[in-house]
Amino acid sequence: MTQQNDPIRICCVDYADPVHAQALVTLLDAYAHDPMGGGAGLSDYAKTHVVAGLAARPQAFSVLAFAQDAAQTPVGLVNCIEGFSTFAAKPLVNVHDVIVLPDWRGQGVAGAMLEAVVQIARARGACKLTLEVLSGNQKALRTYAKLGFNAYQLDPEAGTAQFLQMWLDAHG
Repeated sequence: MTQQNDPIRICCVDYADPVHAQALVTLLDAYAHDPMGGGAGLSDYAKTHVVAGLAARPQAFSVLAFAQDAAQTPVGLVNCIEGFSTFAAKPLVNVHDVIVLPDWRGQGVAGAMLEAVVQIARARGACKLTLEVLSGNQKALRTYAKLGFNAYQLDPEAGTAQFLQMWLDAHG
């Protein structure tokens, strides 16, 4: 699946393609270096193993955005993992990472990539998309709201859901 969008090209990642694999690692590392990605960069272990790890999971898929320049520069990435909604008894897709390089933010790259994710999720029979975003990332929150994402809640009196984590081993 490839979409032409001026000035970007959106495509589904082929994890076996060395150009796609390098773009995925480069963009993910750029995100990890960003304050919204933790500011530390990827570990050597993650850089070496993330592509093979995603490729080994049929429930994983990724979408890339390339600039339509002479170098076909990678400018955006979305990594997704399919899960399962027990309430709907259907698949769901968790948007795990959304990365747009700083010079390309505000130009519709995230929206174009997420449109591709919606198409893939629908083809997989998914009932919804989920994602996590830091509460201080107001630009991303505005983008996601424009695209139709809302805080998760079942009953307004019970409040909105919070995203929690518990590390089982070291980060790398």
